[in-house]
Amino acid sequence: MTTDTATNDTGGDTETHQHGYISDKARYRSRMKRIEGQARGIAKMIDDEKYCIDILTQVSALTRALQGVATGLLDDHLKHCVLDAAKQGDEDAAIAKIQEASDAINRLVRS
Repeated sequence: MTTDTATNDTGGDTETHQHGYISDKARYRSRMKRIEGQARGIAKMIDDEKYCIDILTQVSALTRALQGVATGLLDDHLKHCVLDAAKQGDEDAAIAKIQEASDAINRLVRS
């Protein structure tokens, strides 16, 4: 795992942090490249005036693929970022990481 400096999405202080997804970075990049290709394919289907239901089927597949990436990243966050904060014994930091995860889950559920 590598470390870097990150800013939380609430605009808080920066901190040195190990990202849990780093060990799977190549897999995530590969999945995102496939998703990018799917999006281009959908755009081409629209340009080629393909049947609406066929396009919607591809949009659904793209959405599922993105959800897979999102849930994988969330899982990595819980297993690494949240767990690391809890292990450090800083209750406030652990609660903040749990809140970040909760906020991310809420965003995923709404999307």
